[in-house]
Amino acid sequence: MNILFVADPLEVFKTYKDTTFSMMREAQRRGHRVAACEPQDLSWRTGDVVRARVREITLTGSLDEWFTVEREGPRALKDFDAALMRKDPPFDSEYFYATHLLEQAEREGARAFNKPASLRDHPEKLAIMEFPQYIGPTLVTRDAEDVKRFHAEHEEIILKPLDGMGGMGIFRVGADGLNLGSIIETLNRHGTTTIMVQRFLPEIAQGDKRILIIGGEPVPFSLARIPQGSEIRGNLAAGGKGVAQPLSARDFEIARGIGPVLAARGLLLVGLDVIGDCLTEINVTSPTCFQEITQQAGFDVPAMFLGALEKALR
Repeated sequence: MNILFVADPLEVFKTYKDTTFSMMREAQRRGHRVAACEPQDLSWRTGDVVRARVREITLTGSLDEWFTVEREGPRALKDFDAALMRKDPPFDSEYFYATHLLEQAEREGARAFNKPASLRDHPEKLAIMEFPQYIGPTLVTRDAEDVKRFHAEHEEIILKPLDGMGGMGIFRVGADGLNLGSIIETLNRHGTTTIMVQRFLPEIAQGDKRILIIGGEPVPFSLARIPQGSEIRGNLAAGGKGVAQPLSARDFEIARGIGPVLAARGLLLVGLDVIGDCLTEINVTSPTCFQEITQQAGFDVPAMFLGALEKALR
């Protein structure tokens, strides 16, 4: 197969932990050809198909100078067997436009994963609301009074922006309501921006678990991202410590309840975030943690992913 990765610049990859790098390495190990571009390299000209300026690469086996460019130039996306959208968040206007170009490429015959329309249809925080049986008390609103009533009911709450990533912009407010008004104003910008409010889950002390679903099936190990020191955020980007652990019975229940639904919508790879027994986020843009789980648990996540991709393309 000839696989195109639409991703961040190759030069900024942290290869010792990067999930896209691990996908590329496994693809090459299986004999597939690897190419890469950035979303900004996508273009569509009148009367033509969607193309990208791509670099066809070979991985060297090193973690430093880890690739060589074999050739570079414009290619039609439909000429690849698969185009994997692996651009990291934020999901901004440019990401949105890139999904439209990828969707046009699909109409021309390209196979894109995750499916571009489904990337747009599953905003990573809002998507959990479709599955109330798996989540804790949650409110999505612009209204400050709604937030205050939610706080009065649940006492300890978490507030977060809908477009945050890596734990950015998350606030915890205790029963005393200290600074609640100021935090609401900061996040919802005086009623102009929608925010999410959730009951605080003390189980965060045991970690925010990343559960990977590939082709509708859960990886049997999660990566529990455990907050350090006085932090309430387990995100690795916020300094959390990642510990691989087997899925619990509840983890399997959530993953097997959601996985087939999302797989049927063209979401080959999904990352669920679970705290205690509650689903808190559904990641579809660029789920990570392949290398951490593989190294700690001995389960080959990249191999499972490439196997699922090969099956999807048959």
